[in-house]
Amino acid sequence: MITNINTCDDKKLQAQSEQQPVISNPPRRQFTRQRRQLTDNQRQHFARNASLHLTKLQQRLPTNARIGLYYDGFGELPTQPLVDWCKRLDYRPYLPVVGSLGNDDKRLRFVAIHQSKLLNIPTRIHRLGMKQNHHRRLLWARELDVIICPLTAVDNFGNRMGMGGGFYDTTLAKSYQSGSKKPLKIGWCYDFQVVEQLARQSWDVPLDGLITPSGLRWFK
Repeated sequence: MITNINTCDDKKLQAQSEQQPVISNPPRRQFTRQRRQLTDNQRQHFARNASLHLTKLQQRLPTNARIGLYYDGFGELPTQPLVDWCKRLDYRPYLPVVGSLGNDDKRLRFVAIHQSKLLNIPTRIHRLGMKQNHHRRLLWARELDVIICPLTAVDNFGNRMGMGGGFYDTTLAKSYQSGSKKPLKIGWCYDFQVVEQLARQSWDVPLDGLITPSGLRWFK
């Protein structure tokens, strides 16, 4: 009796696919709504708790480390404590700049922060709605020691759901694919933004670590 090998292989593949559940990501608006429901006092409280865990991050950083962070303009966990932390330890904070090489180029570059408060930094509103500092000398992501990445959600494996623009994945793709340890990619978010598992695309760049009000965790 002759067995059809192709038919057997098809059946094996079908059985495997039936055993592996399809992961579907929760809608971004779910997390946006939760962020928007927080009061200013709650946001500041959570940010203070998260900042207590920054001491564990600094153990991996050089003196005068360059830290990329971002404006929290959409209800995210406030980032002013990150600026305060940088100033205390003589780290050099930077903010992302979108479109410095043209609107079609999604690679972020970073500009130094010289003010102690984010509110005092002169900004303009980018066409995508985020605040952005005026351009001066810009650095590439590879010149930073750490990038604190904004996110909508993150899972227990370090997979990150971004804001939908693909800027951070594009910016960090080359260093990630080359296996470079620099910059460290750290998430900064509320605990309710952490989910069990997210669907991962081939172009997604996972995080190295995550800081939330409840602690810091490192991913393999």
